[in-house]
Amino acid sequence: MDAVYPLDATAPASDALVRARTHLGDYELTICTDGIYRLDGGAMFGVVPKTLWQKRTPADDQNCILLGLNTAIVRTGHHTVLIETGIGNKQSAKMREIHGNQELLPTSLAAAGIHPQEVDIVINTHLHFDHCGWNTTLHPDGSVTPTFPNARYFAHAGEVAHGHLQLDRDRISYLSPNYDPLIQSGQMTLLTTEGIRANSEIVPGISVELFPGHTAQLMGVHIQSTTHAGTQRHACYISDLIPTSAHLDPTWVMGYDLDPITCIAQRKRFYQRAIPEDWLVLFTHDHHSPMAHLALNEKGKPIVRPT
Repeated sequence: MDAVYPLDATAPASDALVRARTHLGDYELTICTDGIYRLDGGAMFGVVPKTLWQKRTPADDQNCILLGLNTAIVRTGHHTVLIETGIGNKQSAKMREIHGNQELLPTSLAAAGIHPQEVDIVINTHLHFDHCGWNTTLHPDGSVTPTFPNARYFAHAGEVAHGHLQLDRDRISYLSPNYDPLIQSGQMTLLTTEGIRANSEIVPGISVELFPGHTAQLMGVHIQSTTHAGTQRHACYISDLIPTSAHLDPTWVMGYDLDPITCIAQRKRFYQRAIPEDWLVLFTHDHHSPMAHLALNEKGKPIVRPT
């Protein structure tokens, strides 16, 4: 098994800029952060009673829980691939006050020795504001420019179409400046469902797969490499299908999920492969445990496998 080196858990959250590093076969995998933010615990756990979820994730006096904003960077030797870009710097003062987000991704990348100019691929699993915010950077004069000027960006066309509808249910989640300028310039490639089924590979070793439920076109990102001994290593950034390690129970889905029944089915489908094949699972919103291997406990429930 490839070693994982998490940061000292006692370090202040705002100072822990690089959340983890490991090697996956020949690839270097780094988890950077846009910092922490807070969301209502009830919304994050849907119909699960607080008496249950608070045993795994404590809430503050406002019923909010601490979440991370994890960006995965994969250096393959041929490409530097960045998966998700956090909340970014376009939130209003009111929203920053509500979420307490920190806008740390540029600082985190610098701490990891990763320069925006070297990133040549950016993948957004979906286009909610907390997953694509640093796709672009807002400047004091109101202009917006690509944060990663040499990158090709990838997202699902259905996400863009849904975001443009600005539906009452989730319009707050979609901010046009995070993606429309990139589409208009041609820097963002919009994938289609049929295209993903036919050819899901973005670059060699990096591919996407649909795991609908949270949104209709949520994508997981597969990372596959081979060790010098010829052994295959597999990781998957599963995004908001399983946002944190506290959400591993198939039925512990979020209030934010558009189709919770589909989420449950998709989680079960994911576990059927991820557990027996010993995938390294990358959690998008788990600040303290950004990556883990999974196992089944004595009751057949998925858990983080003890190291």
